[in-house]
Amino acid sequence: MARFEVLGRDTDRELIRSLARRLAEDTPEAQELRASVGRSMAGSPSRQGGILAALRRSPLVGADLDLERSRGDGRAIDL
Repeated sequence: MARFEVLGRDTDRELIRSLARRLAEDTPEAQELRASVGRSMAGSPSRQGGILAALRRSPLVGADLDLERSRGDGRAIDL
């Protein structure tokens, strides 16, 4: 066992203490809690091709869109 000092919000004091008490136990519930908190803190892993996958899911996939831009001289304006 080790003692830790942490900084946090005063309103979270009891939550942090109860979490620490649970994690200090040698029970299957403590192991499950440890794994759950670990997954939550790790966040989601970076995925390669995320933008490409999102574009492939677009409802416009397969739509026959004309994306050609007009190359005219522009418009006449009166200054």
